[in-house]
Amino acid sequence: MKGIIIYKGKYGATRQYAIWLGNILDIPVVMAGNETQQQLREAEYIIMGTSVYIGKLQLRKWIAKHHDLLINKDLFLFLVAGTPVAEKEKLQGYITANISSDISTRCSCFFLPGKLEFNKLSLSDKILLRIGSRLAKSRGENIATADYNNVKREFLFSIVDVLSKLNDVTVK
Repeated sequence: MKGIIIYKGKYGATRQYAIWLGNILDIPVVMAGNETQQQLREAEYIIMGTSVYIGKLQLRKWIAKHHDLLINKDLFLFLVAGTPVAEKEKLQGYITANISSDISTRCSCFFLPGKLEFNKLSLSDKILLRIGSRLAKSRGENIATADYNNVKREFLFSIVDVLSKLNDVTVK
């Protein structure tokens, strides 16, 4: 089977996962918007990688734009977020709020941990993170503002395992 990875992120974690996955599967990795129509038409399966930014999937507009093409493909979605992977209901809520149900129900979804490098954030993102953290604290929730990096290649094993069960998907 022929596949492609389309990704969109903000600060590098999604890109890193996409590159690792592309190397493992030996398929092209393309930032959303840089793909060709021919690549999308020829792909039998599409892996979409997206980060979450203030509850919005970075790839949501791309998915909506390519709805008619995606509806006939095998779809896989990995979501990279600061939200802990154990909070599946919250993570699934991001998908429900950002992707039409006819596409989201076709996707095998995977939740991957992200990273935060506070000094690399834009000034507006630093301010939004601090405000969001204070609001979350008032609701009894916690949003990290200290640096962390939970991006690890081994978190891709579940995706690779599912893909390896498809006919003709080569895993290195």
